[in-house]
Amino acid sequence: MSPQFFVSAAVCLALTLVSSATAGPSPASVAKRIDRALAHDVFTDSSVLAPRSDDATFLRRVTLDIVGDIPSPEAVIAFLLDPSTDKRERLVQKLLDDPHYGQNWARYWRDVVFYRAQEERAQIAANAMVVDLAKQLNNGAGWDRIATDFITARGDVKENGHAAIIMAQNGRTEETTAEMSRIFLGIQIQCAQCHDHPTDRWKREQFHELASFFPRIAVRPVRAMTKRSFEVYSSDRYRNKRRKNANNDRRPQAEHRMPDLEHPEKAGKLMQPKFFLTSASLPAGARDTERREQLAQWLTDSEWFAIAIVNRMWSELVGEGFYKSVDDIGPDREATAPTAVKLLAKKFSENDYDLKWLLATICQTEAYQRETRPRRGPDGTPFVANVPQRLRSDQLFNALFTALNVDETSSAPSGNRGNNRRRQSGPRDKFAALFGFDPGDSREDVAATIPQSLALMNSSEVNRYIKPKKSSLLNQLLHEIDDDESLIVELYLRCLSREPQDKELATAMTYCEDVPKRSEAFEDLLWALINSAEFQYRK
Repeated sequence: MSPQFFVSAAVCLALTLVSSATAGPSPASVAKRIDRALAHDVFTDSSVLAPRSDDATFLRRVTLDIVGDIPSPEAVIAFLLDPSTDKRERLVQKLLDDPHYGQNWARYWRDVVFYRAQEERAQIAANAMVVDLAKQLNNGAGWDRIATDFITARGDVKENGHAAIIMAQNGRTEETTAEMSRIFLGIQIQCAQCHDHPTDRWKREQFHELASFFPRIAVRPVRAMTKRSFEVYSSDRYRNKRRKNANNDRRPQAEHRMPDLEHPEKAGKLMQPKFFLTSASLPAGARDTERREQLAQWLTDSEWFAIAIVNRMWSELVGEGFYKSVDDIGPDREATAPTAVKLLAKKFSENDYDLKWLLATICQTEAYQRETRPRRGPDGTPFVANVPQRLRSDQLFNALFTALNVDETSSAPSGNRGNNRRRQSGPRDKFAALFGFDPGDSREDVAATIPQSLALMNSSEVNRYIKPKKSSLLNQLLHEIDDDESLIVELYLRCLSREPQDKELATAMTYCEDVPKRSEAFEDLLWALINSAEFQYRK
């Protein structure tokens, strides 16, 4: 054989080895290791593990978790009839390739940012954040790239969605610092803003050293005759004292000073930019671009960066995190399954912080695929079952419209009042005013309210879509399906993504026989399914 053959063969072998080395661990292989780590960390011989969920439950659960909606009746039937052993794995990949994946999780992060907003006007940046972040998520951008874009953002908040975090805090140095730490590290370092942290190791100086990465940014109105917006901007020009503009907005400062609590009239101690987790620092006088870009690098290189997102996503999907709170972790907090969380975080970082990889891995664990059980008590064993999750407002909105076959552009169900500060513009925003909640809150504290129940039970908008009127889904089904049993099954598939149990079917059939008018009987059944706890939860 010619020398060229051996050279080519050697090159091919080298490329194969490089490809194998950089391909990264597969979700399936890591999922098995995570399950073994959980068995090592938390399970004992007496632990009673919930069995694997049935296919219908898994389909509805994973569809809501990944794309934020319920599956169609056709999708349910196709999945149930599929005999292949890898259908769950293939389903997860199919959902991750759906553009609604990015939209669903962008809306999740929108809520993470804006439920803690200090600036009412910040809602003007919400739509841009969803659009830009959804695009990044669908294109497979790494979490480190996404975090860097938020930390270093500048520009019009309607054009650069990554300016949302800074806009939500109106560019204020201390508030922006606290949010960057909370969202990307899961560490509540703001508790050290005025005094040393009461329960963690963080000192007051460490908070203000971290704040020294952000003094040269601010938010100002975009001044144009045909446009109303705001922009995040930075300046490296020195100012001798804090100044505010006519809108009471803070202007960029040369350096950050830690206030003197005993003598507040004094300027305070000049702080050097220093990253509290490693003590890596920049010299005083560093430009804004250098400060924020360097902070982004140090932050995303930290082990807590990976642990924070792994803990948050696990908590969202399994119903309980490795740490009690998604917003309060760190070296002084104890994980319930330390081997598992460190392993998952390590493999996530090795896989280039790929969020699709992370979701696929969690969804393939037995911990995720188990049946749900009520949230455990203080003495219960973690991760023996999945935990039912109340749907976020966007998920419930999507599920309701999908079940009733309603176009979102039409008038939407809404309540008359809510307790958050969401901008009341479109139907989805109005719905969120009543059903929304902060994803950082413990799910134990997220409960149904009387206004929410009344909105679904008595809302004229919801009832308009349920009634068998000319253009409604129910009217169409009543004309297409003559057999009552078949129509009952269809409604269960549409609303709960499963067929009715024998007892449920018998009860529904009896009711239909007792109600003289067929349309009224099925209107009542559809109303009952929409208002059931099973419809409003992901189990």
